[in-house]
Amino acid sequence: MRYEIDPERSRIVIEARSSLHPIHSETAGLEGWFEAEILGGGRLNATVAPQAELELPVDLLSSGNPLYDREMRRRIEARKFPKISGALSLMKESDGGDGRYLVGGEITFRGVTRSYEDHMTLSMVDDQTIRLEGQHTFDMRDFGMEPPKILSLRVYPDVAVRVDITARAGKS
Repeated sequence: MRYEIDPERSRIVIEARSSLHPIHSETAGLEGWFEAEILGGGRLNATVAPQAELELPVDLLSSGNPLYDREMRRRIEARKFPKISGALSLMKESDGGDGRYLVGGEITFRGVTRSYEDHMTLSMVDDQTIRLEGQHTFDMRDFGMEPPKILSLRVYPDVAVRVDITARAGKS
C-alpha cells in the first residue's frame, strides 16, 4: 500500500551546537510517499521491500534567527540546491519485533548524495495512518559544507536530525 506523507503533520527537527548556544530548527512541509505491505500489529511484511521518497524544500528551514538563516541558505546555496531529498533502499526489522527497523537509503543535500543507515520506529496511528520516527547525526562536511562562522559564533559540524513522519494510505 502507498502512504502519502502529510506535510502538515510531519516534522523535521534539526539540532546543532555553536560556541555560544544550541541552534534549533523545527520544520513542517516534508513531502513524499512510503510504500509497504503492513501486516496486523503494524509490522512490515518482510517479503515485500518497502520503498519511499522524501523531499524538503530548503527555504522551509528556519532557526528563528534571520542572521543565522541567511548565512545557512548562503552556505547551502539554496537557489542552486532548493531541496533536500531522500530515497529508502533498506528496511528490515530489528531484533525484538518492537516496531524498530534498520533503515538505509540515500540523502541528497547540496547536490551531494551519501548513503546512511540508522534505526526508525514504525507504528500504526489508525488503520489508514502510519507514523515513522527516527534520528541520525550528520556531519555537514560530508556534503561539502563547511560549518558557518558568524562574527564570534562558531557552529560545530555535527547536526542531529530527527524526523517524525505521518502518512495516510492513498493509492496502491
